[in-house]
Amino acid sequence: MMRTFLTLACAALVLAPVPVVAQRGHIINRILPRRAAPPQPQLVGIDALRADFLARSGSDTVLFGGDSAILGVPARATLAAQAQWLRQNPQVVIRVEGHAAVSDTREHALAVGARRAEEVRDYLVLMGVPAYQVTAVSMGKERPSGVNARAVTILVR
Repeated sequence: MMRTFLTLACAALVLAPVPVVAQRGHIINRILPRRAAPPQPQLVGIDALRADFLARSGSDTVLFGGDSAILGVPARATLAAQAQWLRQNPQVVIRVEGHAAVSDTREHALAVGARRAEEVRDYLVLMGVPAYQVTAVSMGKERPSGVNARAVTILVR
């Protein structure tokens, strides 16, 4: 008799999966409630502008080859996107920081960093960004990171 009852109970569970699954999901949700993702902080002011700049331009960094200050195709594409954003936001002032290799002498690194920063500034102005909106500085080999043959666009205000 008990065996027949268990067989019938198992058959009932197999034949009626939707209510059992729905009920099981409800029980699991009651036991283990889902946690909501923590709210993202609201960005305001310059932080919001920096986030929008990165999202729309794709990057704030352009890379150079070796000891060069020549803009390659990927760098020009990045700068074209940056220029478009800067033309739409004329109130923003930027600083282009040119970096060089840590292994260079101090003087050589400053010169290469200056050429890179000026090349980026000149290209942005050529793309229609007002000259008053862009300054260029050489960081030389200061603040090194994984890639030193680069120029970084920094939103100042």
